[in-house]
Amino acid sequence: MSAAAAITLDRVAKRFERGAAGDSELYAVRELSLSVGAGELVAILGPTGCGKSTTFNLIAGLIRPSSGSVRVMGHDPYDEFDWFRGKIGIVFQSDRLMPWRSALDNVALGLELNKCPREERRAIARAWLERLGLKGHADDFPHALSGGMRQRVGIARAFAVRPALLLCDEPFSGLDAVTGDALRREFVDLVRETGCTGIFITHSIEEALQLGRRILVFQRPARIVYEAVLDPDTSRDSRAEIRAEIRRALGGDGIP
Repeated sequence: MSAAAAITLDRVAKRFERGAAGDSELYAVRELSLSVGAGELVAILGPTGCGKSTTFNLIAGLIRPSSGSVRVMGHDPYDEFDWFRGKIGIVFQSDRLMPWRSALDNVALGLELNKCPREERRAIARAWLERLGLKGHADDFPHALSGGMRQRVGIARAFAVRPALLLCDEPFSGLDAVTGDALRREFVDLVRETGCTGIFITHSIEEALQLGRRILVFQRPARIVYEAVLDPDTSRDSRAEIRAEIRRALGGDGIP
């Protein structure tokens, strides 16, 4: 594991009890080790049920590993959860906006929880809404916004706290192709601009190729079966070869 890594998982396992009496166990993650460098944008790809979201929750500190070690910026994300306030931004599959708050107040939520003064947080939130093409919608409530606009608000909320780490769990999967493509491009630009470390969970090969500078393919229980590194200069032929290798690694799971 690199000393400069932002995230390290060392032989991590997560098991869940199952059955009415809890007399059997299911491993969602088993003996998973990986390292993500500071400033990396990593796409984790795999079929439904392969442990992607469980790995996401372990990194976010939402669940404790059954065994092994998870470290994020040198800290335990579960036991030191409060330390990460303002350091991690999360974008979920659904926008998870508060319906009683305007777009501006939704974006400002993390800043408010971090005790940022009212006028300062509103100015920051307004700037992020404008950055994401929502100028003029600051006072709109979620019900008045389209799905793509609500997801932009969610992205603005995550970036507004200037996180060192951004975690995304299939945030564009519910959007139409055109809106999703535009937001993916915007997202990559924002990660580059802010220099944060990004983890992006997806079940789409094309989305992984568009977003990731490094792609990890998972199979059940969460284990890395293929890894690829890309850069903006990676040729179309090389991308086609990587696409084919990913399909082989997935073993015909039908992922697009």
